[in-house]
Amino acid sequence: MQINKQLFSAIETLSHWPRFRLRLFIEGAFVGVLSGSIISFFRWTLDAGTAYREKLYETILMPGNILANVLWFALLLAAAWLLWRLSEHEPNAGGSGIPQVKGVILGAVRMRWLRILWVKLIGGIVGIGLGLSLGREGPSIQIGAVTAQGLSRGLGRTRMEERYLITAGASAGLAAAFNAPLAGVIFALEELHRNFSGVVLAPAMAAALMATMVSRIVFGREPIFHFGMLPPFPLHYMWIAVLLGIVIGMAGVIFNKGLLGVRSFYNLPVFRNGYMRIAFALVVAGVLGYTFPQVLGGGNELINSLYTLPLSMKLFLALLIGKFLFTLISYGCGVPGGFFLPMLVLGALTGSVVGMVLIQLGIISAYYLSNIVVISMAAFFAASVQSPVTGTILIMEMTGSYEHLLVLCTASMIALVVAQGCKGQPIYDALLERTLAKKQTPVSAEERRNVLELIVSSGSAVDGKYVGRISWPGHVALIDIKNSTGEIIPDFDTRLHAGDYIYVLTDSVEGAEAVRNLVEQEKE
Repeated sequence: MQINKQLFSAIETLSHWPRFRLRLFIEGAFVGVLSGSIISFFRWTLDAGTAYREKLYETILMPGNILANVLWFALLLAAAWLLWRLSEHEPNAGGSGIPQVKGVILGAVRMRWLRILWVKLIGGIVGIGLGLSLGREGPSIQIGAVTAQGLSRGLGRTRMEERYLITAGASAGLAAAFNAPLAGVIFALEELHRNFSGVVLAPAMAAALMATMVSRIVFGREPIFHFGMLPPFPLHYMWIAVLLGIVIGMAGVIFNKGLLGVRSFYNLPVFRNGYMRIAFALVVAGVLGYTFPQVLGGGNELINSLYTLPLSMKLFLALLIGKFLFTLISYGCGVPGGFFLPMLVLGALTGSVVGMVLIQLGIISAYYLSNIVVISMAAFFAASVQSPVTGTILIMEMTGSYEHLLVLCTASMIALVVAQGCKGQPIYDALLERTLAKKQTPVSAEERRNVLELIVSSGSAVDGKYVGRISWPGHVALIDIKNSTGEIIPDFDTRLHAGDYIYVLTDSVEGAEAVRNLVEQEKE
């Protein structure tokens, strides 16, 4: 009975397709305004907290002020207890949040939107504000997604429509976090939905644009990274982009393995519970605040200051190693916060080290070091996340430089090939698998039911085949087909062709993955 109801709702929606797409676009704009407002508050609070923390270390936490230092570490331990209780209250609010959003879109993870919203806000503000090497973008993406989910639930929308809106909310989250609307849209399409259809694009673009408008009202139009005027990168140096792609492709694989393997460190007997893990991370942050404050926080200020630092190989290697280790410690403890921005910082530092080697060898002028930093950030993102288009566009928007498209694409694609050649797994996919293995929050049968929009690929197992002769996976129902000629009600004698959009109802992640492989992958 429930499946019949779900089928009826999906078919009813698909039968009024133009009206449905218009409604999604309007709802996406509302999602953008709501998400942009909440995320702008989140960003403002983090900026204020970071500024206050830096001032605190400079003026109050002096070596001779014993009482102030004791009270500071007592505050860190109290904050660890708060973060631990929050993580116990809502486990799906921990970490980046992007794997959870991917899981919801797949119908494999359940998000309690209101609880995640306030836990993510408080946990992110406290953890990042106190100096953990975490970024705001992962929490912003999840905040945008749960805001969209709350709007969908309030309006009584179907699960299919809700998943489109969640994708739009995630797009708004990245756009508002980085003042990067186009990157927000591409991230939602390339990484989250894995589908470039117009019905996904319309609400995602509306949400990203509106969220960016709200963000720019609050923070202005300046890009996140400030490198001044980046010089054009000479074409005869294109081989350097290839070299960077190779080196950073391997560095991205190492970073992913570190993120996935840090759990082994926190499984040591000394960490008897979650509180001790978080307390350890915050105490390390407290010590680094005195000894190596450059590695605290997300790291955008560190990137902005790279071109002003002395060209010392020892300094840049120390920054790279310190940021890498502290990011693993911070993310592994499980508090709300992402590694998106620290990942870009690591890419910038890795590229800086390679650039200084080339400078010292007399191969390239120091004039182009900023270019190498920018190229390296895009390549590191492509190697770790394995979404090269998103990485390229994101870095162009974050730096305000649109003249480096060719070299960014080159380095990103080389880094992607190297990462895949080293059998590196996309980091968000790997983290999603770990989330599904934990099964923290059970998903009801109704929530598992998912209407997938898939595009028939040329050369796939269904291309040119009649519906009745296709070996469909179990628990899958083909409910609609759309192509350039209009809508087709499927039956056994309907023939599928490359470019057709098909809409399939499934009630399991395995079924969704099986039908996706059937429709979108070429036959071997």
